[in-house]
Amino acid sequence: MKRIAQFEKVSIDNFVKSWTDEFSTDSITAENIYNGIALPKRATSGSAGYDIYSPVDFVIKPGETVKIPTGIRCRIDDGWVLKIYPRSGLGFKYRLQLNNTVGIIDSDYYYSDNEGHIFIKITNDSNENKTVEIKAGTGFAQGIFVEYGITFDDDAAGIRNGGFGSTTKI
Repeated sequence: MKRIAQFEKVSIDNFVKSWTDEFSTDSITAENIYNGIALPKRATSGSAGYDIYSPVDFVIKPGETVKIPTGIRCRIDDGWVLKIYPRSGLGFKYRLQLNNTVGIIDSDYYYSDNEGHIFIKITNDSNENKTVEIKAGTGFAQGIFVEYGITFDDDAAGIRNGGFGSTTKI
């Protein structure tokens, strides 16, 4: 296996700002959450996906959405991308879905002003009225590294600063 990436935490200041903006909690609570963040890892030697763990307990009722600042970032070698998906079992049992279907974390996102902070926005799309309960420290998403190629005539020279559509803004 090629070793092409490294997960890290974002700075505590970045996380506290992101968390308090999203959940209206105080900074002490956000710092305590930050201290408990676990970096993604694979469960078995044959796993393709790196489990991304919930930093807190949360409940998502059918039709509800939550955006989670994970507190993590990833340094990725050029020519690779990190794809984010819901954990298979959660998607199968509850129709838990990422709002952007598949999260794409490009290698240059690491260098953005937000430190490459990975956010995961998920919706419980249950049509069986099932509520999803995720405990802190439980994997709720997974990231898979994929190698990619570019066209012979590619001339991209732009520099990223941000995420969520930042490279297509005019």
